[in-house]
Amino acid sequence: MRVKSWMTKNVITVNPDESMMKASKLMKDHDIRRLPVVDGDGRLIGILSDRDIKEASPSKATTLDVHELYYLLSEIKVKDIMTKQAIALHEEDTVEKATVVMHDRRVGGLPVVDDAGKVVGIITESDVFRVFIEITRVRDGGIQMGFKLQRKPGALKPVLQDIAGAGAKILSIITVYPQGEPHRNAYIRIAEMDKAEQNKLREMLEERYELLFWLRDNINPVVQ
Repeated sequence: MRVKSWMTKNVITVNPDESMMKASKLMKDHDIRRLPVVDGDGRLIGILSDRDIKEASPSKATTLDVHELYYLLSEIKVKDIMTKQAIALHEEDTVEKATVVMHDRRVGGLPVVDDAGKVVGIITESDVFRVFIEITRVRDGGIQMGFKLQRKPGALKPVLQDIAGAGAKILSIITVYPQGEPHRNAYIRIAEMDKAEQNKLREMLEERYELLFWLRDNINPVVQ
């Protein structure tokens, strides 16, 4: 899955000579936490985050009056507080790579550039969540089941054949290889079936394989 297919394309950017006040207002108006900083040709030269703005802002305990404070803030430019060595992804990178980079760097989003280094999008945690939702098809409901399988070629094939042979419609399949473990886990989602047929399928799978769980998703959050 390529980043270009999932990123937000209408990116709000800022130039390095813009004031910090205007950049802060842009973030608030558009409810975003970071702004790619671009030159006159749209090439990425830095990134400005809401944390950068907070760290550059005067303390609430300042003794400056309103006019002095306003003047000080208007004099701070984006280029003075931005992170100059911005981490970016290429539009042809994978979403998987984006996830790893964001996780390892502990950032919530990354600008996306083309071959010329121009900003063409931004991918955030929300985009990654959307990818996961689409892959798992959790919004389609149905039943999810987990299996503990051997780490050998073809171990998943008979499971899928048995599920399909029982008339079930498979919605998604995810395989996970737990680090340091000799097995792998397979998570399969199927569409709802007649209850009697579901029970027969579950009994068959429990008899033939190591079934870790069998459950229905309720995507409504628990309110306490």
